[in-house]
Amino acid sequence: MELGYFTMPSHPPERGLKEGHDWDLQTFRWLDELGYKEAWIGEHHTAPWEPHPSPDLLIAQALLQTKQLRLGPGGFLLPYHHPAELANRVAMLDHLSGGRLNFGVAASGLPSDWAMFHVDGMSGVNRDMTREALDIILRMWSSEDHFDYDGKFWKVSKPEMMFGFLKPHIRPLQLPHPPIGVAGLSKNSDTLKLAGERGFLPMSLNLNPAYVGSHWDAVEEGARRSGRTPDRNEWRMVREVFVAETDEEAWKLSVGGMMGRMMREYFLPLLSNFGFKDYLKHDPSVPDSDVTVEYCARHNWLVGSPATVAEKLEQVYADVGGFGHLLVFGFDYAENPAAWQNSLRLLKEDVLPRVRHLVPNSRTKVAAE
Repeated sequence: MELGYFTMPSHPPERGLKEGHDWDLQTFRWLDELGYKEAWIGEHHTAPWEPHPSPDLLIAQALLQTKQLRLGPGGFLLPYHHPAELANRVAMLDHLSGGRLNFGVAASGLPSDWAMFHVDGMSGVNRDMTREALDIILRMWSSEDHFDYDGKFWKVSKPEMMFGFLKPHIRPLQLPHPPIGVAGLSKNSDTLKLAGERGFLPMSLNLNPAYVGSHWDAVEEGARRSGRTPDRNEWRMVREVFVAETDEEAWKLSVGGMMGRMMREYFLPLLSNFGFKDYLKHDPSVPDSDVTVEYCARHNWLVGSPATVAEKLEQVYADVGGFGHLLVFGFDYAENPAAWQNSLRLLKEDVLPRVRHLVPNSRTKVAAE
């Protein structure tokens, strides 16, 4: 099992934008030193608890401060970017990374972001825009000499050479393109179907394992459309994780720390407004009022001593049928950095060796429809 990191990035509203940015850079340095494989950075525009609108700025700086860690947006919100411009920007970033870039894409799920950019997310236009934008980006990166794309949302051309020397020339360092990752939330997620269909890296966000198990069904459904063979080793599972020397200390530092505060003040109210609390329940009969921070810590989070976290991780693995990458959900512990650094260290050095035997069947055969 590989370890990685997924950060929104999350910071309390009183944290300055520069201070939050610096905390993220510090965390990436720790991840690199500890041997974590990758980190994914979100994009949001109207959420004070998720305040970073430009993951590529953070990635560009983090690349200069790390040596091995793969970095990527998790992901760029494609409805809010012109696909030709983003194709060039991401390709340039790939060159700056020396081939350490992942390319995460997303459709955007915040109504306040939809309102800012006048995107009708309620009817699914954001998902349609995402598919069209990604098609354009991949064509811009292809070896195709020239094309004109007259789409529903964008008109883009890859023009022929002009004056004997002007022509499109920017392609990624990693060919045909950097690894593409997509994150899914809902059951029967269209995003995860896209991952299966196109061979992208699927990421399941931090929900109850009993619910997340259905996500692989969506990946397989998408794979059947194109006759692909999905690989559970590529499946990324995002979880809240806090490891300490004892169960009691881990509970105090997580539920009683920034993890608990962010969930209590932001994430649980956000999911409640979407009607998504069901995604956190281990049993559908649980009342919404019972889905508290403490409930999530008991049923969804990987919190405790190294032995306890290893046991919980093995149970999640069994519940979903196996996965290859655990992505730690990022939090801002700038007031207690040693505790967060120690949790990341214990997960890598003490928990991971206890679960080395968790290796999913690498491939599940999927017949073409």
